[in-house]
Order: sequence, then structure tokens, then C-alpha cells
Amino acid sequence: MDSKDLNKQKSEGQNIPVLHLIINEKNYKWEQQYITGAEVRQMGSIPHSEKLFLAIKRPWEDEPILDESKVDLARPGIEKFYSAHVDEFKPVTIIVNGRPKLWEERKIKYEQVVKLAFPSYIENEAIVYTVTYTNGPKQNEESSMVKGNVVFVKNQMVFNVTATNRS
Repeated sequence: MDSKDLNKQKSEGQNIPVLHLIINEKNYKWEQQYITGAEVRQMGSIPHSEKLFLAIKRPWEDEPILDESKVDLARPGIEKFYSAHVDEFKPVTIIVNGRPKLWEERKIKYEQVVKLAFPSYIENEAIVYTVTYTNGPKQNEESSMVKGNVVFVKNQMVFNVTATNRS
């Protein structure tokens, strides 16, 4: 059922199906097509000291949700919201090729990971760098990275970087 069908049902006074959403890994039900950030906060007991996000599948980044933002719950799939203490980010130790590295940002780019592993890194089409990671935060627990990717980091996240000559 799409958004138009729900609007038509509502205007005709028909029962609207219950829509499902997830807030900080807990399941909730909602009987309206749209939900605001404020309603998600209230439902999930999320304090205003935390930022609210809508989890988005890669390659896109998760969407920050303001209290006045409206999210369409009738889209395909179950909408997943999570909260985070964004303003209180503290430096973390990430492990790159077995070596601990202090990282002071919430996210890290593919190119930054490669430079931590290979300080003399220069973009060169003859060399391909493969980046994999594990023990990441819930937004990106484990996967691989390609040029242009950005991932969230957490303390003790593990990155493995290998260089391969294309010849």
C-alpha cells in the first residue's frame, strides 16, 4: 500500500492499517501515515540531549530528524530510528592494520583510513587499496569501503587495509 492509498482511506473514513517502526532497537506501532521527530522522541523516551536519526541503507548517510520533521511510515520496509549523543563525541582509538590510532572525529573517510595505514599514500591507478572493517557502531557494524565512502567510528573499531598492484 502506498501513500496515496493511505490518504484515500483516511479521507473516506476507512481503517488505516497499523504501521510499524523501530526506535533504538525496540518495535513500536503507529496508526498514522506520518510521524514527526517530536512524536518519535516521545514514543521512544528520547531526551533532547540526544540527536535523532533515521537509518538509511548504504550508500546514503543516515538522516538527522528534527522535532518538526515528518517521516512517511508507509514507504516500503520498516523505518528504523536511533538516537545518539552527537555533541559529546570524544576521541576514540581505532585499530588500523593491528596498530592503535587516535581518531578525533565521528566519521572517517576511505582515504583517511588508507593514509593511516600507508602514510605515503598517493592516489595512483596502478595500486588498489582494499579496506575492510569490523566492530563498528550499529550504523555500520562491519563491511568494506571503497573510494568515496564514509563510515561512523567507535572505540576499538578495527580496519584492515591492503595494497595491491594492478600489474
